[in-house]
Amino acid sequence: MSPNKITTKHHNNLTSSPGSIDKGPIVGLAEVSLEEIFGEKNAKLAKPLFLKNRTLTITCQTLVIAQEIHLHQQEIVDKINQKLGKKEVDRIRYLT
Repeated sequence: MSPNKITTKHHNNLTSSPGSIDKGPIVGLAEVSLEEIFGEKNAKLAKPLFLKNRTLTITCQTLVIAQEIHLHQQEIVDKINQKLGKKEVDRIRYLT
């Protein structure tokens, strides 16, 4: 197996999860929503990864941003669903 195939496979595992549906647009809307709520600088400390079972998983670079996402979870969920025009996200799971 070539190194490119290994890298691509590893990258795909980071951006999706077994059983998850390709929700690229939701991840993109989550990035925009985080930037609107926390500002560009702070939003870079959190990266939405994937949506599975209506739960958006976000990785956080610091405990502070994880706490802020927890405190603003409903606002983030509402903003994403509003941008989608339907309820696709119910909650946020954040990893540090």
